[in-house]
Amino acid sequence: MRKTLLATAASIVLLSGSAFAADLKFAPGADAKFNWKSYEDFKAAHADLKGQTLTIFGPWRGEDEALFQSVLAYFADATGVNVRYSSSENYEQQIVIDTQAGSPPNIAILPQPGLLADLAAKGFLVPLGDDTAKWVEENYGAGKSWVDLGSYKGKDGNKAYFAFPFKADVKSLVWYVPENFEEAGYKVPESMEDLLKLTEQIVADGGTPWCIGLGSGGATGWPATDWVEDLMLRTQPLDVYQKWTTNEVKFTDPAVVAAINEFGKFAKNEKYVSGGVAAVASTDFRDSPKGLFDIPPKCYLHHQASFVPSFFPAGTKVGTDADFFYMPTYASKPELGKPVLGAGTLVTITKEAPAAKAFVQFLQTPIAHEVWMAQSSFLTPYKGVNVETYANEQMKRQGEILTTATTFGFDGSDLMPGKIGAGAFWTGMIDFVGGKSADQVASDIQKAWDGLK
Repeated sequence: MRKTLLATAASIVLLSGSAFAADLKFAPGADAKFNWKSYEDFKAAHADLKGQTLTIFGPWRGEDEALFQSVLAYFADATGVNVRYSSSENYEQQIVIDTQAGSPPNIAILPQPGLLADLAAKGFLVPLGDDTAKWVEENYGAGKSWVDLGSYKGKDGNKAYFAFPFKADVKSLVWYVPENFEEAGYKVPESMEDLLKLTEQIVADGGTPWCIGLGSGGATGWPATDWVEDLMLRTQPLDVYQKWTTNEVKFTDPAVVAAINEFGKFAKNEKYVSGGVAAVASTDFRDSPKGLFDIPPKCYLHHQASFVPSFFPAGTKVGTDADFFYMPTYASKPELGKPVLGAGTLVTITKEAPAAKAFVQFLQTPIAHEVWMAQSSFLTPYKGVNVETYANEQMKRQGEILTTATTFGFDGSDLMPGKIGAGAFWTGMIDFVGGKSADQVASDIQKAWDGLK
């Protein structure tokens, strides 16, 4: 998730900690919202693991690490396994070093399917089995999409299921201020056609519809790639989207050019964006949503992922002072269902052990999700959880977007080679809002991809 994490640290700093059974956040059986039966059933089936050690390496640090440790405590309590978790600022590089050196953890958790595919091809991942893949397909919203994301060719050249999804992010969101809508008499649009009509209505009423900011230092341009990816999923079948991320469908393909132009309908219209088109590239993405809260509002709509409230004015209450709706689909394309753009972490076995296999089975219990759901910063596509355990109504609604999705598109630029997804695609979007045509930009990006060795 290069675009949202934007990690720049150069040094490797390892953090580690152990989960202990005594650290249970919620007492088993104490709150009926949690699926304690799933926990007790898992506990009864894995008593033979007591005394074993399980090493886990993942991306979570700081507050997220503490939250993950709260989940691991239940696995430790249920099995008697000593769980040791570690992370690194440069976790992508560290897992490559560890696997190549022959000293991998039992479990590796990463948000990069492309990196996991590379590890699988080199023989560093252990297949999770067809039964696990079938379970994910049947129990996750857009289950087949998640299975596809975790299926790679192994060292033998045969495709297998290697990566189990745990913790997801939603990007297909549009943010707004309910009070502004109420005062102007606007309604949340239910289709992309309605969203375009609302955009035109706001202009007709003398307002500015959108705040769009692509600035992000050395990563300037990435918010526009989310726009294009969302629009690709709303104009093309998922297999076209997936082939686009692997260069089977070229950037110069009419489908991709059309999606870029759809973004241009919003971002390249002087009347549609706060500050005019010139401000799109120069406005920092962190400052961009602030126009929603000005009096009178500088804009009414802002497309951004679930993390954006971190940049709202201090004291803003999501659900009251600001809210979101699902980025709508085209009523004229009902065959595309309800696609969702997002990202997520994938759990793999990098060193076989009975406790490692049991950990993947643990993630198939509702309690493994609900413990984190009940705190913060966790969404899941698992349909078997009780959504009432979510810490707040906004997380619950975003979770329901995941469980009711018909297809899930992983952040496309994160699936592309770094020099494209975190390079030519970003700069191409800046060139596009700066005046280049979609055809020119697509051609430039494709030349960069063709030039990779």
